[in-house]
Amino acid sequence: MLSGFAGGRLFGTRVGSATPSILALHGWGRSHHDWVAVLDGLDAIALDLPGSGASPPPPEPWGLGDFAAAVSPVLEEMQQPVVVVGHSFGGSVGVQLAALAGPAAVSQLVVTGSPLIRKRSNARPPMSFRLARWLNSRGAFPDSKMEDLRKARGSADYRAASGVMRDTLVRIVNQDVAELLPQLEVPIELIWGEEDRDVPVEVATQAAELARFASLTRLPGIGHDTPRDAPEEIRAVLNRLAPGAPANRERA
Repeated sequence: MLSGFAGGRLFGTRVGSATPSILALHGWGRSHHDWVAVLDGLDAIALDLPGSGASPPPPEPWGLGDFAAAVSPVLEEMQQPVVVVGHSFGGSVGVQLAALAGPAAVSQLVVTGSPLIRKRSNARPPMSFRLARWLNSRGAFPDSKMEDLRKARGSADYRAASGVMRDTLVRIVNQDVAELLPQLEVPIELIWGEEDRDVPVEVATQAAELARFASLTRLPGIGHDTPRDAPEEIRAVLNRLAPGAPANRERA
């Protein structure tokens, strides 16, 4: 059942019967539905991030920090400190959120398939593209043709996005959270598919080396879409970490 959060600025779903202590953040272009199997039996909130699912898009192109700031009021509606679990783009937002809110509000991060560290490239666009862009800026090359060139060069996510979300995506793909990882005051558990081709497991290895309190679990035979392809493995970690999870209620 869809619920409103942060004063109705965000939407998502609340699962479980007790005050939620787990906040789940989905990947780019996805929605809270990705977490259905993971959160089964737990007390949690799965959000639709701004511009995805039922949540309205941001008013202007946003970066990771803007998304974290938009999500932070939801923490006040939860049992603190909260365990934040994020997939792909949502994992990067989760790291920003933990850095913003601090350990009193976020006790643990669980991150899977997230571009926490991006490989920098000095490669320039081909001359033909740069020439078309220059001509377009001077009105000598139609906008429609320029759009076709951008789509041809862009990723599937870029081609699927439009308006403010496309500009947001361009901004996001040029960001990472590498500088935040050594500053994190909370543990981060990295759960990675060994067959992830979108964000290779080497990214997780590097992130684990940068963070002060990190552990890495590799999932053989699993690709990028871990919430849907390996929900039991992620739920087992959350069941161990969240204070209100069944395993912890049994120990209390």
